[in-house]
Amino acid sequence: MTASLRVALAGIGTVGAGVAKALQERKDELASRAGRPLELVAVSARDRKKPRGVDLAHLHWADDPVALAKCDADVVVELIGGEEVARATVEAALRSGKHVVTANKALLASSGVALARLAEERKLALKFEAAVAGGIPVVKALRESLVTYGIDAVRGILNGTCNFILTEMEATGRSFVEVLKEAQRLGYAESDPALDVGGADTAHKLALLSSLAFGTAPDLDHMRIEGIEHIKPEDIRYAHEFGFRIKLLGIARRLGKGIDQRVQPSMVRAGTPLADVSGPFNAVVADAGAAGHFFFEGRGAGEGPTASAVIADLVDIARGNIGPAFGKPVARLEMLAPADSGLAATAVYLRFEVFDVPGVLAEIAGHLAECGVSIESMLQRGRSPGEPVSIVMITHETQHAAVERALKVIARSDKVRERPCMIPMEPA
Repeated sequence: MTASLRVALAGIGTVGAGVAKALQERKDELASRAGRPLELVAVSARDRKKPRGVDLAHLHWADDPVALAKCDADVVVELIGGEEVARATVEAALRSGKHVVTANKALLASSGVALARLAEERKLALKFEAAVAGGIPVVKALRESLVTYGIDAVRGILNGTCNFILTEMEATGRSFVEVLKEAQRLGYAESDPALDVGGADTAHKLALLSSLAFGTAPDLDHMRIEGIEHIKPEDIRYAHEFGFRIKLLGIARRLGKGIDQRVQPSMVRAGTPLADVSGPFNAVVADAGAAGHFFFEGRGAGEGPTASAVIADLVDIARGNIGPAFGKPVARLEMLAPADSGLAATAVYLRFEVFDVPGVLAEIAGHLAECGVSIESMLQRGRSPGEPVSIVMITHETQHAAVERALKVIARSDKVRERPCMIPMEPA
């Protein structure tokens, strides 16, 4: 067996500790799979005395992760999160001739091209399977396995926090705020949950998937991002009545001559694979042309799944599988051409919270008709005269831009109590 692959680990939180445990406890099996031992030789963390459930006393310690990147190792695993220090650590590792494995989706979405170029110049690996969908091997699938016919679209539930919240709202009828508090208590949501529930975390991951799928540089600037904060229990109940479930999806698809990227709550038909993904799980659907549709599901976060993805990358490096980070050399990555926003078209769910007074339905229908929006079905629950009431509609397939124009006008009506809710119906 050849010499060990020496690993330096920057960040020993939940995932880092999981990586360290696996490297120590499964070293023989991993060596057999990789063709050489994977040896943890150095670590970096702020608190050396913090218990982590794994013996690290015999390892080289560095208080500064950038200094760790210059130690005697072959590969640096970056698990510290954030962007500024993480980027400095990754750059130092690559400039020192070390391969890099990272789970840092925000770093890669913003600086991935520059880091990939640096890796290529030095003939080093930059691997990031753990950055998207935890233990699901979707990065490798898009980069290597599904290249024959190209990718037409990639769609996914990429944030377990949001999927847990929506699943619990559906199961219990509780509000977004109530379920968010439970998610925080259970450790599924951060104390500041904005990155998750606002859609930014999903956007970072989608930018990476889109790059891998379409051979473009990661692009956050031309991505529509909407979170789940405005979803109400009644939206979930109405979705059920129409035969759908609400999911926060990251969607990237070819549309006209460009790529449409969006993060948005979507109506997904009940009984389809994406609709059946519950709790904190993630899932990705890749539409691979003549090869067909491929569905990936698994745990999107946590010690075991994410550590599994990190070690899969280490095994790849040990075997000599380097290759470009985004599937193509940086010089061949194209700048993403954003699709014409006016081309996006599906059926759409609409909910209007209105005062139940004469003429309100006619006014709403009139504005929709003026913008070319046709209604397929409608629900209205009766209440006492003059009290607020919900009017719910499903449109025929229509351009989203047309619906949005109508909603801007409708929202100004004195008969409408709050911002109308619009949720696209995602094709199965």
